[in-house]
Amino acid sequence: MISRGIPAVINSVLPRNMSGKWLDTSIKGFLLDITGVCYDSAGNSGIPIEGSIEAIKLLRQAKIPFRFCSNESTASRVHLARKLGEIGFDIKAEEITCPAPVAAQLLRERGLRPFFLVKDEVLEEFEGINSTNANCVVMGDAQENFSYENVNRAFSVLINSPTPILISMGCGRYYKETDGLKIDVGAYCKGLEYACGIKAEFVGKPDPKYFLSALEQLKISPANCVMIGDDVAGDCGAAQKAGMRALLVRTGKYRAEDERRTDVQPDGVVDNLLQAVQAFLDFKNAKAE
Repeated sequence: MISRGIPAVINSVLPRNMSGKWLDTSIKGFLLDITGVCYDSAGNSGIPIEGSIEAIKLLRQAKIPFRFCSNESTASRVHLARKLGEIGFDIKAEEITCPAPVAAQLLRERGLRPFFLVKDEVLEEFEGINSTNANCVVMGDAQENFSYENVNRAFSVLINSPTPILISMGCGRYYKETDGLKIDVGAYCKGLEYACGIKAEFVGKPDPKYFLSALEQLKISPANCVMIGDDVAGDCGAAQKAGMRALLVRTGKYRAEDERRTDVQPDGVVDNLLQAVQAFLDFKNAKAE
C-alpha cells in the first residue's frame, strides 16, 4: 500500500516532461528493448542512444534486476552482445531474450525442417536442426537476403506443402537505424501470407508468452516489472496485455503521434532510458530516507 505521502515524493523526483504513474514500491525490475532504446543500429555497428550505457551501469550498480527483451532477428545473441560490446555496452548474451532460440526450440519440439529466410549471422542459434527437404519456413529480418530468389523459394516451400507452416520471428512494420527508418520482417511476412493464403505463427513480441518467458529468467512477476520500449504497440501495449507496466521512450522509431493514440496508452513516456532509470532510482532513494 502506497502511503499518502508518496505522490509528493514522486513529483519531487520527476522531470516536468515525464509522468510518474508507473512509479510505485511494487516495481522490482525491468525488461528493456535493445534497438531504439539502447542503440540505433548501423549495419554491423551502431551508435548508443544518449545516456543508455550509463543507464545500464546504474541498474547494475543498484542491483536492480533487468533483462533485454528484443525482437532482434538479424544476429545471434552472441553476435549481438559482441556488436554492442564494441560500441561500449556491458551486455552478456545470456541476458538477452530474442526470438531465434525460441523458434529453434519450437522446431525441435515439432520435428520441423525449416527453409531459413534469415541473415547468416543468426543461423548459429539453429545449430543441429535438420533443414533438408524443408516442410516449413522460418523468417526473420533478413535484410539483404530478402531477394526475389530467396522470397520465392520460401513461397515455393509453402505453396507446395499440404500443411504450410510459416514461422516469423517478430512481426514489426519498421525500425530505426542511424540513417532512417527501415522496413521490418512483418511486411515480408504479410506478403507470403497473402500469396499463400495462410496465417503465420509469430515468435516474439507482441505475444504475451514471449514477455513471460523473459520474466521467468528474472524470477519477477509481471505486476512487479516495467517494460521500456520505443514501439507504442509492440512493446508497450503488448507488455500491458501481459500484466506489466510499460514506458515509451522518445528515441528509436518513436513518433510524436504515439502519445496521442487512444487505443494504446503507456503508463509513462520518457525522453530516454537514462531518464527512466534515474527517476526510478531517485524514487527508491527518496522512499528509503
